[in-house]
Amino acid sequence: MDLKIADRLIGDAHPTYFVADIAANHDGSLERAMLLIRLAKEAGADAAKFQNFQAPKIVSDYGFSHMDAQVSHQATWKKSVSEVYAEASIPFEWTPVLKETCDEVGIHYFSSPYDFEATDMLDDYVPAYKIGSGDITWIEAVERIASKGKPVLLATGASNIGDVQRAVHAILEINPQLVLMQCNTNYTAEDGNFDNIHLNVLKTYRTMFPDVVLGLSDHTHGYATVLGAVALGARVIEKHFTDDNDRVGPDHPFAMNPVSWAEMVRATRQLERAMGSGDKFVAANEQETVIIQRRCLRASREIEPGEVITREMIDVLRPATPGAILPYEINAVIGLTALVRIPGGQALYWTQFGES
Repeated sequence: MDLKIADRLIGDAHPTYFVADIAANHDGSLERAMLLIRLAKEAGADAAKFQNFQAPKIVSDYGFSHMDAQVSHQATWKKSVSEVYAEASIPFEWTPVLKETCDEVGIHYFSSPYDFEATDMLDDYVPAYKIGSGDITWIEAVERIASKGKPVLLATGASNIGDVQRAVHAILEINPQLVLMQCNTNYTAEDGNFDNIHLNVLKTYRTMFPDVVLGLSDHTHGYATVLGAVALGARVIEKHFTDDNDRVGPDHPFAMNPVSWAEMVRATRQLERAMGSGDKFVAANEQETVIIQRRCLRASREIEPGEVITREMIDVLRPATPGAILPYEINAVIGLTALVRIPGGQALYWTQFGES
C-alpha cells in the first residue's frame, strides 16, 4: 500500500522518507527550532517533526515525585520529570511560525500531540500525525488522531504484540493511512541497546498487517539500524536531530547531527539502489565478466579431422568465448568426431563435431 504525506508518495516502490525529530532539542528557543529545521533540510530530511505537549497533561508531578527514584534515561536528569517536560514543551503559538519556516525551506512539518487540545490545534497545520510509543495504549487518543483523516505514524516501543494489534485495529477501522514503526524506547544511548532493537519484528508486521507502510523510530547511535530496517522494508525513518550532541538536554546525546544525518541519507540511497530487483539475471554492468571470468571448452592439443573426442583432449579454461561449448555440456562432447582440424587452445564449437 502507498500513502501520501503532503506531496510525497510513501511505500515500497518509493524512496525512504526521513523524519527529523527535533522534539526537545529546541532548548526552549524558537530561533533554535527554526535553525534546526533549516539544518535538517540541508542534511536531507523530508520532514521536521516536533512534539506538542503541556507538562500537566502528559506527566503527573505527584506520580513521579512519589517514585523511589528516576529510572531509565530519566535517571541522569538533574531536574524533576515535571520540570524537564515543562521546559521542553512548545508553546502553541510557535506552530504557525514553525510551519511557515518548513514551507520556506521545502520540508514537511508535523508533530506528535500528547493531549486532545494539541491534536485539534495541529489539524490546520500538519499533513500527518505521529503517535509516540507511550500513547499506544491510550486508544481514545489514538482514535481522535486517526479521525483527522491524515496519515498516522504509530511508534510501537515498549509494547507487546497485543498492544500493537489493539492500536493498529483502532486506527485502521477509522483511517487506512498508517505507518507502523518498530521502536525501542530506551534513550540511554548505550551500545547495548542494539541488542534490543529487534528489527525482525518488521517481518512480523509485514505478515500481520500487509496493507500498512513499515517504518522505524530509532534512538541508537549511528544508522546501522536504519539500513537494516530499510532492507527489511521500512520506508519511513524517524531519528532525533540536533546541531550539537554535547548540548545539555534529554535528547541531544543520542540524536543525529547534520553530518551524521547526511551520511545516513546517503548510505540509505545507496542501499535503495543496491536492493534492486528480485529477479536473478546477468546485470548490465557484468555482461563482459561473463566472458572473462567464466570458462569454455578448449582443445588441450591439436585435434585432427576424424578423431573421436576423449576427456583428455579437452581443457576447461577462461575466457568463455561467445558461442563456445560450456563446461556443463562436456559429457555431450565426449565421443563425438572432429569434422575439422582444431588447433590446441582453440575454443570448441558444436559445428566442429559430428556423430561417430
